[in-house]
Amino acid sequence: MSDPLVELIDVTRAFPGPPEVQALKDVSLTLGQGDYASIVGPSGSGKSTMLNILGLLDRPSVGQYRLAGTQTADLAEDQRAAVRARVIGFVFQAFHLMPHRSALDNVLMPMLYSGVSRDERESRARAALERVGLGHRIDFMPGTMSGGERQRVAVARAVVSGPRLLLADEPTGNLDQATSGEVMALFEELQADGLTLVVITHDPQIAQRASRRIRILDGRLSEAA
Repeated sequence: MSDPLVELIDVTRAFPGPPEVQALKDVSLTLGQGDYASIVGPSGSGKSTMLNILGLLDRPSVGQYRLAGTQTADLAEDQRAAVRARVIGFVFQAFHLMPHRSALDNVLMPMLYSGVSRDERESRARAALERVGLGHRIDFMPGTMSGGERQRVAVARAVVSGPRLLLADEPTGNLDQATSGEVMALFEELQADGLTLVVITHDPQIAQRASRRIRILDGRLSEAA
């Protein structure tokens, strides 16, 4: 077995009170390269806290997080940002696209500070949009696109820098059932190519698609057999 990509070891995340709230309690999780996991749980169960820690947007109060072999507790904020940019892609429910920029410009954005030449950035952005089936929408503005197309732009933006881990937070929450299925099929194609995929969802049908199904309840993890 290859080395784990994600290792959470006895992680607790507490927020000061009074009373103190433990959003995650003694959580351990290991994900290998190419794993496909869904995380479900009611509102307030700790899903968002889990996503923020996995995405290096927050730090555990107790415990360790190793990402791609790096002990993240030892990293300064600028180092965490660099690892995040290199290793992690994010897709959100609300798309978070720049409304007055084309699909191409939105996908170019993560590479602006990567040291990659403009020509190479553009060819990679165009290839990413082709990959998600939007080669014919490259110059379109988000406001002229359907919800499914906008989410595809967001997926292209998330993967254009070649991340190893893709974190998707309610990625189908604003989409109808048919479009949700198309977007999930796209995620699964990327995962089949070796990307590690973590999908946070309220939708049991979406969660059921994953090969590993993890539930959070009151900050504690359990995994379906």
